[in-house]
Amino acid sequence: MTASSRPKARGRFRWPQGFGVSSAALTLLAIVIACFLWPEVHSMHMPVGGNVRDANLPLLSSDHLLGTDMDGNDVLSRLLYGGRQSLLVAFGVNLLGLLIGGTLGAVAAYFRGFVDTAIMRTIDIIIAFPPLILAIAISQAFTPSTGTLVLALLCYSIPAFARVSRASTLRLCALPFMTAARLSATSHNGILRKHIAPNVLPQLASYALLGVGVVVVLEGAMSFLGLGTPPPNPSWGGMIFHGQSAMLTRPHLLIVPSVMLSVTVLCFNLIGEALRERLDAK
Repeated sequence: MTASSRPKARGRFRWPQGFGVSSAALTLLAIVIACFLWPEVHSMHMPVGGNVRDANLPLLSSDHLLGTDMDGNDVLSRLLYGGRQSLLVAFGVNLLGLLIGGTLGAVAAYFRGFVDTAIMRTIDIIIAFPPLILAIAISQAFTPSTGTLVLALLCYSIPAFARVSRASTLRLCALPFMTAARLSATSHNGILRKHIAPNVLPQLASYALLGVGVVVVLEGAMSFLGLGTPPPNPSWGGMIFHGQSAMLTRPHLLIVPSVMLSVTVLCFNLIGEALRERLDAK
């Protein structure tokens, strides 16, 4: 049997390169459009203040595609507005974490010595507490609100970004162009802004995409425990919490927000991981 006539070995099926990332990006774009734009351009029920006479309507009811909950609120409306709330919190926490934690990590690695010790030992103390336990403690210490929720989640976000920023800055400081920048009498502020920030920011951005998924889960967990967005305002975690009471009779109240949260986190993780691998390859 010649080589050309031999049957080809069957290998594992592989998705086309980039298919998973492209699908995740399109899915995430659809979720963002649905949560932020669709309620603004399409007439919808308000997510709160429903009529109790319309309570517990089933799926595909007239004027209520996903039915209503036990308070008569439209489930689809609460799903979209709740997604808006969850995503805004996640983006806000990661943006603040990137700015504050990224700056602290870069400053610690650049100046080293006492500055590095003071900043990183403080970060280590915060990291020593489990993120969810620390967030719950902060939420219990203050009046439940969106601001308190963001503050609690920042205790996870800032240390994580600080450690990533410090590690990246330490690698940069060992390169020849950093030595040349110091010898050229460039100020510390100029080196941090012109040389360190542009090179560290891509790593922080890829980590931020992964962090959005984590914060969405943490926000959902805190809302599930009643420590997140104050009711009756919607959030995915709050909808999951209230949907569990009707899990046997009306399971879609639990399944729909759970699927939305899971798909959103998966999309952020796929995109963030792909970006991280591309940066590592460079």
